[in-house]
Amino acid sequence: MNLHQNPSPFNWSGRKSDQVEYWHQAIQPVVNLKIKDDSTKKVGILGYSSEEGVIRNQGRTGTIEGPAVIRKMLGSVALHLPENLPLYDYGDVFTLDQDMESSHELISKTSYELLKTNHFPVILGGGHDLAYAHGKGVLKHVKERGEKLGIINLDAHFDLRPPIKGKGHSGSPFYQLAEENPAHFHYLALGIQRAANPKSLFDTAEKLKARYIVMEEFRLHNWEYIEEQIIWFIDSVNKIYLSIDLDGFSSAFAPGVSAPSPMGFNPQIAFKVFELIVKSKKLVSLDVVELNPQFDQDNATARLAARSIEYIVRKAFS
Repeated sequence: MNLHQNPSPFNWSGRKSDQVEYWHQAIQPVVNLKIKDDSTKKVGILGYSSEEGVIRNQGRTGTIEGPAVIRKMLGSVALHLPENLPLYDYGDVFTLDQDMESSHELISKTSYELLKTNHFPVILGGGHDLAYAHGKGVLKHVKERGEKLGIINLDAHFDLRPPIKGKGHSGSPFYQLAEENPAHFHYLALGIQRAANPKSLFDTAEKLKARYIVMEEFRLHNWEYIEEQIIWFIDSVNKIYLSIDLDGFSSAFAPGVSAPSPMGFNPQIAFKVFELIVKSKKLVSLDVVELNPQFDQDNATARLAARSIEYIVRKAFS
């Protein structure tokens, strides 16, 4: 079963220039998931074009178009990366006939292979169920190296709901990772909204020894406390996998998501967190999820996703 689609050049466009000055000029498409295997550091972009997990979690459909639109916004961003840093687009993994589990297997395998071949994976969602598949690949790689992985999730939701009738969904990725790897689950959630998470999920977080900062405390005036908590968590692990759920941002900045909220955080606090994480030199993998272009306004959410990716990659390789 082929669950992969090759990258489309139509997703990468922007201002023309004689020199390589924009992302769309630097991107190198790679067909048939032929992972570039050499010792050089490189960035590997992979899309997860699926909304099955969102449907299972009773969310708004539309995330299937997320990866293509993020690429379109990222393509026009100015390039401030080292000239010798390759940027590869490996296309999209999609879900066929509601078989999300098969697409998850391919993402886990691919994210693991990207890490083994000196890539910094940037995976574009798609629903947040992506984090289960992506996290499995990252965890396998980090465990093989005898190291400890920490997961940092910027999100309005814990995403610690149990699977439904044994099947995962966009609200269960971190629960599934914890269930399968109880001794290796180290999780910090930032921006959790009490109105979006019932008490049972706070109880689950406590049982799993997950750390979190609720939305009321996740504000710039509280930065000293936030910084202290993040540094403590980073110091307790060897590597970091960062997951950015766009529905954690206020709908004033991110209206195009499956579950919008006017009470989310703003980009200023998020970008301070990004910088703190990257500064640790422990960040190994990134995903950005839950873009729903059908509900976006002037591509504001897609642009925010693109700027988040550009900022993190630029800081990581500067």
